[in-house]
Amino acid sequence: MKSYILFDHDGVLVDTEHWYWTAGERALADVGVVLDKAQYLSDMSRGLGTWAQARAAGVDEPTIDRVRVARDGYYQEYLRTQPIEIDGVVDVLAELSRHARLAIVTTSKRADFDLIHEKRQIRSFMEFVLVREDYQRAKPDPEPYLTGLRRFGAALSDTLVVEDSARGLRSAMAAGIDCAVVDNHFTRDGDFSGARYRIDTLRELVDIVRGDAG
Repeated sequence: MKSYILFDHDGVLVDTEHWYWTAGERALADVGVVLDKAQYLSDMSRGLGTWAQARAAGVDEPTIDRVRVARDGYYQEYLRTQPIEIDGVVDVLAELSRHARLAIVTTSKRADFDLIHEKRQIRSFMEFVLVREDYQRAKPDPEPYLTGLRRFGAALSDTLVVEDSARGLRSAMAAGIDCAVVDNHFTRDGDFSGARYRIDTLRELVDIVRGDAG
């Protein structure tokens, strides 16, 4: 049984991974750089971010700074206008909240997170939210999840991380916390061999939390 759940956010609770990638692709295209998706996913799994390919192509830092501002603007445009719901999330969180204490540990910036949740119920089920500004070292470093663990005052054995990306799984593993990886169309080709559980939907978490899953 698990008494504490630390949720990743993008790709787990809202379907935003594709739009973040698309915003970066669009912004880099503005300066003549083609963002290769496979390389992007590989870079992200190692914590390198969107701009690794631009730097490899010789783009200078002042230009990257300008492109980053453009990317952030494009991304927020998509968050306001594109469908990012994942079916059944609110119902599952309502059920899980009867059995465990819930929180979010995300690499999202606070501005993006707040925009996403202006009119959504997800945050109401969470005891706390840790965004990118709340810790120094991002995933795959263990710091984000260790920070969440301390915030709960929870034991490793009582806690479950829910992720969709190889980067997030590596963060959870480095923190020593069991991880359930939920299928996501954008990140499903990652290396998830270290996951304690592989699940198709969040609904399967109910049995894991109750101790009914193997």
